[in-house]
Amino acid sequence: MIPIDSFPTKKLKGIEYKAGRVFPFGASIVHDAVNFSIYSTEATGCTLLLYHKGAEKPFVKIPFPDEFRIGDVFTMMVFGLDIDDLEYAYLMDGPYDEKKGQCFDKENPLLDPYAKAVSGRAVWGGEMHKYLDESDYTGLENILEEEPEAEYVKRRQKRKKTGRNIGFRGRVIMEDFDWEGDRLLNIPKKDLVIYEMHVRGFTRHESSGVKYKGTYAGICEKIPYLKELGVNCVELLPIFEFDELQNDFSVRGQQLYNYWGYSTVNFFSPKAGYAASGSLGMEVDELKYTIKTLHKNGIEVILDVVFNHTAEGDEKGPVISYKGIDNRTYYLLTPDGHYYNFSGCGNTMNCNNAVVRSFIKDCLRYWVASYHIDGFRFDLASILTRNQEGAPMISPPILESLAHDAVLGRAKLIAEAWDAGGLYQVGSFPSWNRFSEWNGKYRDCVRKFIKGEAECAPELYNRIAGSEDMYPGKTPAVSINFITCHDGFTLRDLVSYNEKHNEQNGEGNLDGANDNNSWNSGAEGDTDDEEILNRRRRQMENLLTILFLSRGVPMLLSGDEMGNTQSGNNNAYCQDNETTWLDWTGLEKYDDFHNFVKNIISFRKAHPVLRSEDFFRGHNGTGYPELSFHSETPWQLDMNAPTLTFAFMYAEDRKKFNVKEDSYIYVMVNAHWEPHTFTLPILPAGFTWHLATESAGRSYPVGKEKDMGLPAQWTLGCRMTVVMIAKKRG
Repeated sequence: MIPIDSFPTKKLKGIEYKAGRVFPFGASIVHDAVNFSIYSTEATGCTLLLYHKGAEKPFVKIPFPDEFRIGDVFTMMVFGLDIDDLEYAYLMDGPYDEKKGQCFDKENPLLDPYAKAVSGRAVWGGEMHKYLDESDYTGLENILEEEPEAEYVKRRQKRKKTGRNIGFRGRVIMEDFDWEGDRLLNIPKKDLVIYEMHVRGFTRHESSGVKYKGTYAGICEKIPYLKELGVNCVELLPIFEFDELQNDFSVRGQQLYNYWGYSTVNFFSPKAGYAASGSLGMEVDELKYTIKTLHKNGIEVILDVVFNHTAEGDEKGPVISYKGIDNRTYYLLTPDGHYYNFSGCGNTMNCNNAVVRSFIKDCLRYWVASYHIDGFRFDLASILTRNQEGAPMISPPILESLAHDAVLGRAKLIAEAWDAGGLYQVGSFPSWNRFSEWNGKYRDCVRKFIKGEAECAPELYNRIAGSEDMYPGKTPAVSINFITCHDGFTLRDLVSYNEKHNEQNGEGNLDGANDNNSWNSGAEGDTDDEEILNRRRRQMENLLTILFLSRGVPMLLSGDEMGNTQSGNNNAYCQDNETTWLDWTGLEKYDDFHNFVKNIISFRKAHPVLRSEDFFRGHNGTGYPELSFHSETPWQLDMNAPTLTFAFMYAEDRKKFNVKEDSYIYVMVNAHWEPHTFTLPILPAGFTWHLATESAGRSYPVGKEKDMGLPAQWTLGCRMTVVMIAKKRG
């Protein structure tokens, strides 16, 4: 039986249409029609623009009659459309008052905030649709009322200043992808090994050897590599549609790009330029196939999402979508209509407005339900705690709503708990026991200690133990531990540069963080000095040994395992070139280090005591403390005294952790520039020490650790870590 609302009631230029359905927002297929639904709290009128694919001008402009508006929602069902040859946009009419933050312009085509696919940048760096002339929007007889000339001139001047939508339009998609029974993997958060990855940079370099370089499909070609490395979760830098050419700027003839993608144009659509099939309009299916294939191989997918601001910038930025639809709803505005800038990018989303809360939740639900996304990392998440005046709230409604949402119930939620407005909430982010945090304090403490700051030792013990001092009453999995991420030095650069070298960004080396807690190991940048190179290699192993043997969830920056470098650039947000593309020849140059990383990850996964669900440090069934800290002499350590040498031991209880036998993991750390001799603790009868890793080029696969017998002491060279495991004699 065909529903009665499936028949048209009106007709314009051969196009039949009728009043539509309010839900879902966006454009959706209903029988032989497309339902369009968009809301605006202040618009006085709305017109639907329908284009043939790639056409400059719409083939029809359909105004929404008053009876097609329900509350603040304009909705229309249009019949007989070929969605493969269809793009759409909206015109919104309403008040224009700069001082009140109202910027309606009935001549500027606007992108649907709920569009599920977006045309415009189908090919990375390709030509955008041309700017649309004002003449394209004249002659709308009986559709748009004429403006008073003075008001028209005022708006025209404003557009020249701020810019108009440069051609992003919505597309209608079929939700018919065959998932073949795929579902979220639900890997316990404590068991994750996260690999932070830029979709394009991961395989764009010629050395990647993949067919579809720099694409979603390229990731599929590298899945065997990811599995061998041992990661079980990829965290993708932003993949929501953005404009990589939003800034027309070059340095010494080198085009600069919005490479990282932290400038969202549309939150519901995947970045078409990351798809090998983007020019065919197949980016949705390509991304879904990539996620399905990752899931088949036991790898979860977390998205880096940017709800703190959009690509529309400040008063001088373009009007692409949100500004022209509902500026005062979507953004935090000052009393005189200017944009608050807690993001550092020109505007700040009004995340705790009721409408925007629903928008954000709808978006995340969509990515979980339609793309099977396993979780989200919220960029500058502290902005989500601010009220409509910009002040932080104790219980932000948006975060509480996300924490208790049924669809998001199993999704992993991770906060970058700070913003560009000075709000820093690491350890105090409102979480309702649902959000983990990027632990910036962990990163800073480990870096400082390994480069030789002895006063950091007391704090480091807490960081290794899971940061219970920061997260009392929670679990170690709240702490996302990392040494490096996309924002800052790579691991190799961290031990190769004292200062940032961002000259190629074109900002006079003023951009990027100055406080990096780095040490160049004896020379700035590239060197042929073997002693310095060996020292750097040891320092890299020291840093990752602590990372993967700490309680909490480890995150590895892609390329760190193969010695990737950005030549000292610690803010490569605009570099789409060899600076940021992973050079896969590093697997040969850093072969021993790559094997070390594989082995230390495998070691972590083999020992559940390292992934404990609690902070317990007391005696367990082994008769030893589950986690203990030591000086060069076992059981003797002043936990409050500065030092550059210490050890820590995990006692793995076979009953608690459901393993075959008890075992003891002893990690000795020497961050001093001189050798130190450690005494090893006495073991239960029948146990011997086995060498797992030593940051001097020796590491062994799990189960093949080298039997060292029962040495009473072990001498560590300068700046070295050693991991021993005590096992029962075979």
